[in-house]
Amino acid sequence: MNYCTLGRSGLRVSRLTLGAMTFGAGEGVWQSIAGLGRDAATQLVQLALERGVNLIDTADAYSQGQSEEMVGRVLSELGIDETQMLVATKVRLRTGPGHNQVGLGRSHVIRSVETSLKRLRRDHIDLMQLHDRDALTPLDETLRALDDLVTQGKVRHVGVCNFSASELERMHALSNAAHWVHACSNQVHYSLASRDIEHEIAAVAQLREMALMIWSPLSGGYLSGKYTAGAPHAQAGRRTTLDFPPVDPELADPIVHTLRAVAQEHDATPAQIALAWLLGRPEVATIIVGASSTAQLAANLDAAALTLSGAQRERLDAVSQRPLPYPHWMQRFHDRDRIV
Repeated sequence: MNYCTLGRSGLRVSRLTLGAMTFGAGEGVWQSIAGLGRDAATQLVQLALERGVNLIDTADAYSQGQSEEMVGRVLSELGIDETQMLVATKVRLRTGPGHNQVGLGRSHVIRSVETSLKRLRRDHIDLMQLHDRDALTPLDETLRALDDLVTQGKVRHVGVCNFSASELERMHALSNAAHWVHACSNQVHYSLASRDIEHEIAAVAQLREMALMIWSPLSGGYLSGKYTAGAPHAQAGRRTTLDFPPVDPELADPIVHTLRAVAQEHDATPAQIALAWLLGRPEVATIIVGASSTAQLAANLDAAALTLSGAQRERLDAVSQRPLPYPHWMQRFHDRDRIV
């Protein structure tokens, strides 16, 4: 396993992170996503640790808190501390029916951290992430609360998820002006079927020394190929009941066909090739891989050993490239005589 520094922090993390969204058995949308009990979760954590993974990612809202509880219980029962496995969790989504049980207000952020600590059975959270922006709460209120939590020792590092480039810049400016803790990471959706972050988010993240953590690197399993015509087990899996993240088959199916072709050249699977492509992208720090079985997790982790040739990467780049949005296509047009 290879490791990298998480943005402008001293935290070293594995290039592959274990996602715990499948842990627990919640209600609503989590019935399609989660469902793993303690024994299955324990096996996944043990395998991840054996393979060099040192970061597990969860959230307070996953399965109504059951994911955090499962992570805490498994790590505690296995005797795994923060020197062996770091824990990242999140705050922002609704955790109850009350008006202040959602969002990024100071009250909810602090309460959520304290509740997460109890579930995780630890005295600190290694990476506390804002699950998304909150349109109703002033960002400086949220950032001040996070800075207080870091000062108190309840949180070690701060990150965000799903922030746009402009939101990253605004957050950086506020933190800089007030001398508050800076976010060291932005967790984003990025895959061969969704390359939007390449236009602005990746550039700002690099400028502000923020690592990019990747969620849903297979676009909800679509890039595994099992939902595309010709798959041996077509229509099996959670995408049959939950189209998330959204995928346009007309655009994604040619990508899957190319993944299958490259996979045959490596005696690998389309999913492994999709992960290997991401690991070779300069924007990517760590990729979050979830699983419902040890076999699936082992296969995902095996992607770390794959190296794609330049020609193979070019084929995948070409089939997944989308037209540039404005103003990028205009800038590229004008850059013709300015790039050496």
